[in-house]
Amino acid sequence: MPSQFKEEMKKFWKGKKVFITGHSGFKGSWLRLFLEYFEADIFGYSLPPNTQPNFYSILNRGHDIFGDINDTEKLTNSFEHIKPEIVFHLAAQPLVRISYKEPLLTYQTNVIGTLNVLEAARQTGGVKAFVNVTTDKCYENIEQNYKYKEDDKLGGYDMYSSSKACSEILSASYRRSFLSGEGGFHLATARSGNVIGGGDWAADRLIPDCVRAINDKKAVQLRYPDAIRPWQHVIEPIFGYILLAKKLFEEGEKYAQSFNFAPEETSFRTVEEIVQYFIQEYGKGEYKNIPDSTLHEANLLMLDNTKAKEVLGWQPCYSAKQAVSLTAEWYRRYYDGKDLENFSLWQIEDYLAKITAKTA
Repeated sequence: MPSQFKEEMKKFWKGKKVFITGHSGFKGSWLRLFLEYFEADIFGYSLPPNTQPNFYSILNRGHDIFGDINDTEKLTNSFEHIKPEIVFHLAAQPLVRISYKEPLLTYQTNVIGTLNVLEAARQTGGVKAFVNVTTDKCYENIEQNYKYKEDDKLGGYDMYSSSKACSEILSASYRRSFLSGEGGFHLATARSGNVIGGGDWAADRLIPDCVRAINDKKAVQLRYPDAIRPWQHVIEPIFGYILLAKKLFEEGEKYAQSFNFAPEETSFRTVEEIVQYFIQEYGKGEYKNIPDSTLHEANLLMLDNTKAKEVLGWQPCYSAKQAVSLTAEWYRRYYDGKDLENFSLWQIEDYLAKITAKTA
């Protein structure tokens, strides 16, 4: 990417009408802030935040509609009112362990809800690019030392993972059935690794669990300390989604496919290693291993990022240690009462500067 990259991105995104489902969530809030930095016109549709605190409330933005993606009338009316050009679909039931407790909700949201958003976009007209954000867990995990590529078999042991595999299959079918020829928008799916960063307080996620335990002066409890995941800072896949949407809008069908946004192999680390890094960077805390075999979770999961690098020109920038350091600093500042919006914007600027320098 040339040195004028930021200016080119701002020129493209300025004034673009962007519809984000799941805008009140952790990743949705970061996506919104990133696109606002590029001066896009953002409209959000999602349920209210389900944690306290949450990044959405810290940002405190407008242009928002609180609603369920399974409320088809409200969803369609929102699309018709806003008439977006670009859609990012992030609304989901995003947690593996909740999917065991709420399998029907998980499938209604992650599969039927996705279809509802696709239909609202198609019926409204005017949408040119649609990015459906799924997960690295959509693959049929063989638990071997293998990095999954975009054309590998989809599947999923648990209801969350399988629902996201269904969302991938749905997207491919929808593209072939309804989006070819005149009037169709360009639809791609995005699969990212285990995302960490400031502003996440969800239950049963590693870093939020660490933050809660440490600030409550308790030991962090690790259910699967030896599980290996592709850890990455939230800014990295978010930038991938933004770059993908731009490519879809400008060049269309060539990019209407699936993409892995994953770190380099050196960032495939165990849960225990990530917690050790976090405690070191946060400056306090302790942990203990409490194995839990009651609910299945994958032990080994790795992604291949070759396609995103070669086709989109996207590159990971941060190592797992750097991602943890940035995350720990964000939470330290939050609990010290510092200005998190400006600090988050600084993290975005710092990332863009590093990416520009890396690819110049």
